[in-house]
Amino acid sequence: MEPPCGDVVEDSSRLRAPRSCHWERGRREGGPRNVPTVRRVPAPFRQLSLRWLLILVPLSIAAAALGRWPLATFLLAGGALLPLAELIGTATQQIGLHAGPRVGGVLNATFANVTEFILAIVLVVHGETAVVKAALTGSILGNLLLVLGLALLAGGLRHRTQRYNAAAAGVHSTSLMLAVVGLLMPALFFLTGRPDARHGEAVSVAVAGVLMVLYGAALVFTHRTHAHLFHTPASEERPQGSRAWAIGVLAAASVVVAIESQLLVTTLEPAIGALGFSKFFTGLILVPLFGNVVENSAAVRFALRDQLDVTLEIAIGSSTQVALFVAPALVLISLAAGHPMDFIFTTFEVAAVGLAVLIVTFICHDGQSNWLEGAQLLAAYAIMAASAFFVTSL
Repeated sequence: MEPPCGDVVEDSSRLRAPRSCHWERGRREGGPRNVPTVRRVPAPFRQLSLRWLLILVPLSIAAAALGRWPLATFLLAGGALLPLAELIGTATQQIGLHAGPRVGGVLNATFANVTEFILAIVLVVHGETAVVKAALTGSILGNLLLVLGLALLAGGLRHRTQRYNAAAAGVHSTSLMLAVVGLLMPALFFLTGRPDARHGEAVSVAVAGVLMVLYGAALVFTHRTHAHLFHTPASEERPQGSRAWAIGVLAAASVVVAIESQLLVTTLEPAIGALGFSKFFTGLILVPLFGNVVENSAAVRFALRDQLDVTLEIAIGSSTQVALFVAPALVLISLAAGHPMDFIFTTFEVAAVGLAVLIVTFICHDGQSNWLEGAQLLAAYAIMAASAFFVTSL
């Protein structure tokens, strides 16, 4: 008769070590004996839909090392950002599940645009401030029109009418309108007063400071004082894997994003020359797509499940963060990097953002949506993208 797991087995000649329960279980199930346990990658990280694209990371590094194909390096590095953004999103979600709903909400809001933020910092360090401003504009347009439009279209085709919290959408819309004011006033100041660089820098820093304070106030409002307005059904999801695993993945993915961003930026000039795109179109349309595709798929997925409040939080909430935190933070970072970036955007950029915010505000005021509203948002994005294609200068 076999002794139970963990018991010491004694015979007339010697003592044997305690039996391993893992070894015993494998023996009973006909599995291999004495096979050491291997800590598996937690399920959320093994189930990433874009995990196969991680092969682009070594391919982009190899292409950059050879130095012969800048266009290939640019496209490979941009493609590599897609699974890395998904890794960062999954890691942040797991850390949030460990930390609890309130802290998790703040973490998700904070790291929602970390891929785009890192890429923008690399662009600033390389002095590509005009491309950064176009990319910030494109990120807001992509989230409000492309991401939200695809989500509403897909969700509306499956569900005749979808409902959501109009009060929560209204808070985000109002914050975005104030961000448009922050973009518009420095531009008007520049057009009417023709200030020197010193005055433009002072106005930009002041506007950046006000918007960052407003973003902090919005976080307190949405996650603490008026959290009930933004309540979504409690998730039954539980963290899978340790907190250390998630933090390690978040840190490692962020480092690799910085490397890939460096490769993308250093090949920007020859790549857009080969593609025939202007810097403005590349910044407005192409660069934001590298970071928005993952958000795009997540927003559509929740819309198909008829969880439109989550979809709006992804699309509109992300745009709010770009306008109120990412853009102002980059203004301050650019000063430290020695390549000052002002808050004076072009007329095209201000008009595009203002119109996008206005359209979304009209669509979201009634607390319900249908597929036609999604098609209208996509049409607006297509019109702006077509117009931007023929803008040859910044």
